[in-house]
Amino acid sequence: MASTDNGVDVKKHSADDLAGLEAGLDALDSVVVSRTPLRETLNRKVLPPVTAIVLVLVVWQLLVWAQVAPEYKLPAPADVWAEVSDAWLKGTLLDYIWTSVSRGLLGFLIALAIGTPLGLLVARVKFVRAAIGPILSGLQSLPSVAWVPPAVLWLGLNDSMMYAVILLGAVPSIANGLVAGIDQIPPLFLRAGRTLGATGLREARYIVMPAALPGYLAGLKQGWAFSWRSLMAAEIIATSPDLGVGLGQLLEHGRTNSSMSQVFLAIFLILLVGIAIDLLIFSPLERRVLRSRGLLVTR
Repeated sequence: MASTDNGVDVKKHSADDLAGLEAGLDALDSVVVSRTPLRETLNRKVLPPVTAIVLVLVVWQLLVWAQVAPEYKLPAPADVWAEVSDAWLKGTLLDYIWTSVSRGLLGFLIALAIGTPLGLLVARVKFVRAAIGPILSGLQSLPSVAWVPPAVLWLGLNDSMMYAVILLGAVPSIANGLVAGIDQIPPLFLRAGRTLGATGLREARYIVMPAALPGYLAGLKQGWAFSWRSLMAAEIIATSPDLGVGLGQLLEHGRTNSSMSQVFLAIFLILLVGIAIDLLIFSPLERRVLRSRGLLVTR
């Protein structure tokens, strides 16, 4: 009789455990993703950076009033704003930005078209990985400015030189990011894909690339950072009337003219473009990828 009671208790506990597991799964499925109210979005995402900018401006102005450095070394925020207003009235401000942004984006897209298949090849073919993998890692650690002199000698002072420097800086980062993402794919995914008939290009399209997307996206962000830094280095060093005036040339002109307000203007514009590209392109992509994998849930 005791054994019968024990069996009943075991079955009861098993049923309770199963019911608890089902309840937990139902709770996970019942998480509701709702749109964040505008006020909360402003408080969480807009207010902190605005506050930081205001604090920087206040500290900057206090340093100017304290005369910690001569005016020609540390201009006041009003002087830099005067440079912004002057460039806007002359119609050159947007030209500075567009000249650099158009080069940077086009160079990044070309690097994307080259780095993606290269990363797939390195990650999936052992011989290619052993031969090219260390070279890509070495190229990624090489400062972008080192490519400017040979690019000028090979291609001359033209846009081709600019794009060559961008590619040499961005392609290794994109390829290595994709390789890292592919290395993190569980082998079970690949075996399941092959079982279902996904081989060759179909495996790369439907199994490898979606599974490696988080690492690949990190590589893209780093690739854009390298593209932008490479372009700025090229524009600062290689100046020519045929190249137009981008943000790098604006920075160099400020140095040659001993105008710190113009130098600060160029630095702020370079920083602004980098932040804008991240907020408008990469951050939404990253949130979408994380949300699709259940890693970013708004309650």
